[in-house]
Parts: sequence; structure tokens; C-alpha cells
Amino acid sequence: MKRVALVMGTRPEAIKFAPVIRLLQRDPRFEPAVISTGQHREMLHETLAAFGLSVDHDMAVMRERQTLSGTTARILESLDTYLPEERPDAVLVHGDTATTLAGALAAFHHRIPVVHVEAGLRSGTLSSPFPEEGNRRLVARVADLHLAPTWGNRDHLLKEGVPARDIVVTGNTVIDALQWGARHAADWGRPELEDLEQESRRVVLASAHRRDAWPQLSDIARAWRRLADRGDVRVVIPLHRNPAVREAILPVVAGHPDITVTDPLPYLSFCRLLDRADMIISDSSGAQEEGPALGTPTLVLADVTERVETIETGAARLVGKTTEGIVEAAASLLDDSAAYTAMARAVNPYGDGYAAERTVGALAHYFGLGPAPSLFAPETALVTGHFPAGVAQLAG
Repeated sequence: MKRVALVMGTRPEAIKFAPVIRLLQRDPRFEPAVISTGQHREMLHETLAAFGLSVDHDMAVMRERQTLSGTTARILESLDTYLPEERPDAVLVHGDTATTLAGALAAFHHRIPVVHVEAGLRSGTLSSPFPEEGNRRLVARVADLHLAPTWGNRDHLLKEGVPARDIVVTGNTVIDALQWGARHAADWGRPELEDLEQESRRVVLASAHRRDAWPQLSDIARAWRRLADRGDVRVVIPLHRNPAVREAILPVVAGHPDITVTDPLPYLSFCRLLDRADMIISDSSGAQEEGPALGTPTLVLADVTERVETIETGAARLVGKTTEGIVEAAASLLDDSAAYTAMARAVNPYGDGYAAERTVGALAHYFGLGPAPSLFAPETALVTGHFPAGVAQLAG
């Protein structure tokens, strides 16, 4: 039996790791340990609980108005104590957070294999998203096994010199989580959202929190307010708990009758809101994957994205962070049913609900405990051209 530590700190990491943890717990080949650094402590615990999971070790590193360097240093210090004591056979990290970078570096320092889930995403611009683009590039340098969601992500890794034998294309586990969450969603989780089922206006799910968007948060909020001024739209904003985000957005949107501001939702309630929304306007990486999976047109608050597949298939659109650009892009969809339908029917490039199975299969194969897993090959590969020769038959 192999002991594996899954190191996470934020809610998105918990969402995307949850399907993997559930499978590992049922697999006699593995003994998983769930490690929380505490970056988003309450939201992470709440999210895992929705999946029937809990944290095995909580490092509780979070501080009010913490800096990136301070957070990273505290995580490294905590893992420097944990890893020698527990000595897992592998450390799994996900994506591109401070926890991801520190977890990978700590494991590398202790000569423990690093498995990078959601590997190979690249925007091509080091400053956007910041610091995520830098984090994911750094993790790739020390990872032993790279689990890429798409063939395009695999291409990025190959260009950076990662051997093909160390890369497995799995699809994205966020689709596994979303499918599970949609089946188990019960209530809205917030009284201010209880009337959404009877809402006759179109519902726009709006969010923004990434650090590279902080200088433009007020402009983004003004765009949401302008859309609400139309009268035929209800804007729902699950507002991030970071004080810097709240201080920029709340003064702009507070008091508008067609804007509903709520605290971050429990995961199952958020799945229900995603399913109810007619449009998503967000800088969230998860939204760029979840929207296309549900057939919901998604406007990305950025000028570049590491999730290029949705742009190529037409399921999402880059709209920048200016008030006018956001309003114009949203209005073009709200007022043009053909354009809206084209986005809603675009191909979902990110998963088929079996990414967690491929992830566990790849981990088992790495340790010599099972055969190599089948690879994810969606229909979108034929659309975008990110499809290697000799595997077209996998598209099914």
C-alpha cells in the first residue's frame, strides 16, 4: 500500500481534489492523507464536507491580509515538519496556488515524488494570471508525474522539455466534481437566493477575485451595475471573502435592486447556481471549465487565458476588465439569441466525468501497481487541433 499526501489550501483545490480523494479512499492500493494548509480554511473544510470528506492534518497558516511570501514561507515551514514525520510515498499538489508551489517545493526538498494534478496550463504571459502562471511553471520543474487536463496542456509541457512518459492526459477533475455536485444539490444555502427558481429575468453569475484584477475591480463592478440597470437581468455576486476584493466591489454594487450580493456559497449550492445561471462573467478558472460543461456562455475577465480550449471552441470569450468591454460583450449575447445559442452549444473541452479514475490509474501505474490508464480524448480535440497523431480512435 502506498501512502500519498494530498496538499491543498483553497476551495478550488478542494473541489478538484475531492473526486480523487474519494476514489483513493476506496482503493486498497493507497492510503491517502488530506493535508490542509489553511489558505481558505473555512471554505475548504466546508467544501470537503459536502463530499463527505474531512481534513487529516490542518496547518492553519492563514493570517489576516497575508502576503504571498508570508503564506508560502509558513506553508514550507509546516510541511518541513510534517513530511519527515509522515514520509508519504508521493505528494499530490493541484494547479497553481501558493499551497501548490510550497507543497511541491517541500516534497522536492525531502526527495518525495511530486504529482502535479492539472499540469501544463499556460497563458504565455508570466504576469497574467499573477501569481498563478509563475507558480505552475515552477512546479513543472520539480514534478515527477504531470497529469494534464488536455492535449494542449500536454503540448506545453513537451515544449518545456518534460518527457512524454511523465505526462498523462486525464481531463479535468472539476467536471467529475460538477457532475457529482449537480446530482446532490439540495437547497440554495442562502435565503436571498430562494426566489431564483421563480426569477423571470435572465440570471448573470458574476465574480472577480484574482490579484491581477485588483486594480480594475471597481471597473468590473461598474460593468455589473450597468448590466443590472437594463432591467431584464438579475446579477448574482457570490463575493469573495478577501477584504481587498470586498472593499473595491461592495461600494459600487450595494443597494441596487437587481443585484444580489451573497457570501461564497456552499459547493452544492454553487453547483445549483451554476446550473440556473444564463450567463457567467468571471475571472475564476473554475468558471471557465464549469460554464462550458453546463452549456452556459462564459465571459472571461482577462486579456489572456491559460484555458484556451474554450476560446477556440467558442464556449467562452475573453472580454478584458474594462467597464465598456464587459458591458458590450454581455449585451451582445443578451440581445442576440443566435450568438447566445452558438456559445451555449459549443463543445465542452475539459472532461467526461472520468478524470479522477484516470488520475488514480496514472498514480498506480507510476508505482507499478497497475496498467497505464486510457487517455482523455474529447471531441474538442478534433476542433482545436490539439490532438496527437495515432490516438484519434480514442475520441470514440
